[in-house]
Amino acid sequence: MVSMEERLLAPYRVLDLTDEKGLCCGRLLGDLGADVIKIEPPGGDPARSIGPFYHDHPDPEKSLFWLFYSMNKRSITLNIETADGKKIFKELAENSDFVIESFPPGYLTGLGLGYDDLEQVNPGLILVSITPFGQEGPYKDYLASDLTAWAMAGPMYMSGEPDRAPVQISFPQAFLHASANAAVGALVALFHRQASGEGQHVDVSAQETCSTIAMEAPAYWELLNVEIRRAGSGRDVPLPKGMARIRFVYPCRDGYVFYFAPGANVMISAAKAWTEWLESEGVSTAHLQVFGWPKINFAELTPDDMEVMQETLGSFMKNKTKAELYEEALKREIPLVPVSSTRDVLENRQLQERDYWIEVEHPSLGVSLTYTGPWAKLTEAPMTGWRCAPGIGEHNTEIYVDEMGLSKEQIVLLRQAGVI
Repeated sequence: MVSMEERLLAPYRVLDLTDEKGLCCGRLLGDLGADVIKIEPPGGDPARSIGPFYHDHPDPEKSLFWLFYSMNKRSITLNIETADGKKIFKELAENSDFVIESFPPGYLTGLGLGYDDLEQVNPGLILVSITPFGQEGPYKDYLASDLTAWAMAGPMYMSGEPDRAPVQISFPQAFLHASANAAVGALVALFHRQASGEGQHVDVSAQETCSTIAMEAPAYWELLNVEIRRAGSGRDVPLPKGMARIRFVYPCRDGYVFYFAPGANVMISAAKAWTEWLESEGVSTAHLQVFGWPKINFAELTPDDMEVMQETLGSFMKNKTKAELYEEALKREIPLVPVSSTRDVLENRQLQERDYWIEVEHPSLGVSLTYTGPWAKLTEAPMTGWRCAPGIGEHNTEIYVDEMGLSKEQIVLLRQAGVI
């Protein structure tokens, strides 16, 4: 096992001032071995109130959201709005490599803790800011939820069924993507610092991050004046005789499967394999034979023809389990996979074989919890040494007394003054 000192970012320290919008950034840097110090206000970070909770018992130490995104961090409490709090924070920043924050633009500057201020005490410091719309521009002071970010960025327009209004994009994740971009930006800034000795301010906008996720959609409009439509669980494709609705997701006996045969050659091969499979199980394929696999003339294929094929496959799949469909599809080289539930993912043989799942001890809960493990395999500095999320101010003594040299008397006075 690789020691903590041998991990990729082990020499570096991160001061994490983020709320729920940026917790994932510190988690990613901590996974790589950085010493991430989560700075919470006295009484605990508000993100600790985000559910769900362990055994559905609301408690700041039992938020599953907090437990996951605060792994591999240490915690201290500090009120950076007080004079003593600002002084202590600057002392911490003097010996740190990164500060990550998600306050409204200008908040830290108003406290005298903005990039220009911190640069004076540590020229190599990298400040990473994660906000809905960035540090400048007409929207910089606007607040935004996950839904706001997706809606303003464009991807929501493409999400949902074509005959209905746009829908939310799954679990709230706009700021998770922004946090991941922030971690990348932080490491690029670190690379630059190694060459130049200079720190810098990394400004990450959730709107811009989510617009990037829209992928080629802007190019479609720029080049073709075409808006990519909502496609739901399928896609509209042009045929010589009209638009056809291609289905991707089919219900089966215990859930859903995803089937898509991209390109004419794959489609012809898969259709021929489907016909042979249906025949082997006594399903009538007379209405499919008219297509003349594999010499089908796509110029003659109509939307009704596609619907007939899809209805036949859909009726057949409803009576099979995901496992039955998947195993037989593998044998027949049909591009079909199960739509995995959370339980399916936890039991997935591929993930188990790669040791993707890890067990982390939680002394405060008296149990071990299963977490997703290494998100990348590093041969020289594997991600290891997982540490559970800290309690509120769990490392106050360790950091303030043992590392910064404050006396226990000073700690008492700071606590009484509401600084820590």
